[in-house]
Amino acid sequence: MAEFEVAATLDITPDVCPITFVKTKLKLEQLKEGEILEVLLNDGEPIQNVPRSVKGEGHKIVLVEKLDGKYRLLIQRG
Repeated sequence: MAEFEVAATLDITPDVCPITFVKTKLKLEQLKEGEILEVLLNDGEPIQNVPRSVKGEGHKIVLVEKLDGKYRLLIQRG
């Protein structure tokens, strides 16, 4: 598996939608184009909504990985 250089990490597991996307979007805005944000999120609405929403904002999902009931999402800022 390819390794990615993560510029920042955001844990939104304590949060619920739509705050999950809002926090993700705000964190992405702090990064430079091409940098990667690692997001830790829960199953259910967050893993369904956050990837779709960030793609709609022009960012790229480079990895979705399931870890012990949570998910790790790597997003490359577009």
